[in-house]
Amino acid sequence: MLPFKDEINAEIDHLCTLRFQEDELEYLKALRFIKEDFVDFLSLFQLKRKYITVEEKDGLLDISIKGPWLHTILFEIPVLAIVNEVYFRHAAAGIDKAEGRRRLMEKINMVKAEPDCELISISDFGTRRRFSREWQSEVIQTLKEYLPDQFMGTSNVYYAMKMGLIPLGTMAHEYLQACQAMGPRLRDSQTYAFEMWAKEYRGDLGIALTDVYGIEPFLKDFDMFFCKLFDGVRQDSGDPFLWGERMIEHYRANRCDPSTKTFIFSDGLTFERMLELFRRFKRRVKLGFGIGTNLTNDLGPAPLNIVIKMIKANGQPVAKISDTPNKSMCEDLGYLAYLRQVFGIPNP
Repeated sequence: MLPFKDEINAEIDHLCTLRFQEDELEYLKALRFIKEDFVDFLSLFQLKRKYITVEEKDGLLDISIKGPWLHTILFEIPVLAIVNEVYFRHAAAGIDKAEGRRRLMEKINMVKAEPDCELISISDFGTRRRFSREWQSEVIQTLKEYLPDQFMGTSNVYYAMKMGLIPLGTMAHEYLQACQAMGPRLRDSQTYAFEMWAKEYRGDLGIALTDVYGIEPFLKDFDMFFCKLFDGVRQDSGDPFLWGERMIEHYRANRCDPSTKTFIFSDGLTFERMLELFRRFKRRVKLGFGIGTNLTNDLGPAPLNIVIKMIKANGQPVAKISDTPNKSMCEDLGYLAYLRQVFGIPNP
């Protein structure tokens, strides 16, 4: 990525000139779960270049975002999309998209051929790792045309607006991590995050993320109150089949009918894995599948695996302890050890 550092910096320079347009603000205002005062804030909002740096560190590209959370959280998705697009602009220059279209139609036909396919619900979660903006647009348009009953929407709010789709997403890892530094005592930070989320959205956006501390601490905190309060849960690390069975068992133990709850699977899904999960859990729970890279960056060249994660908030370290060890993130080993002790998480 180092040869592309200047180009990435130029793209970020341009990103920081952008402002929300009136039609975009009106669209956001019409979404029930977005409050009018936040839209008023966005009408004045502009990403600040001083809060992000792109440098070389140990021979690698190092992107650091530091500043008030209100002004930094919106960098993550567009910056990752920029890095991907700049990379593939050079690494796959002049690529014939025919192979990508063939693969996409093969996936669409797999869905159509699946028994009970009317129960499949697919969402595009692929903005941050897309091959390009144009390719993501084509993928979404194709899914909308060929899978009208299975394609539910996209996490890209701009494309949702332009194409008449539902903007879909769930709470972010960053939100739960930030609550480690901005909430009450550390042991209560996960329940605090769920309570504040429910208080803000009042029943909308009711999918709880299960893997910032791992499944065991999640199940301890996600008691009968939260089981009944939230619409469902999202899996983003670990073995999805074991996770699904554990969650069904947990709901039953907390006097909730699992068939009334929604399970969102979003951990590096391929269409093959999605259909395996669908066959295991269909009619047992409501199902949703958030597919990213395998939708928006499957044209032949190997996709990048890059993320941006919070490592500090309020001057304090924060951590993510994933059910997939290589997805965990923390730069302060002392804090990580303390967090494991507080939540009773054994060392890997």
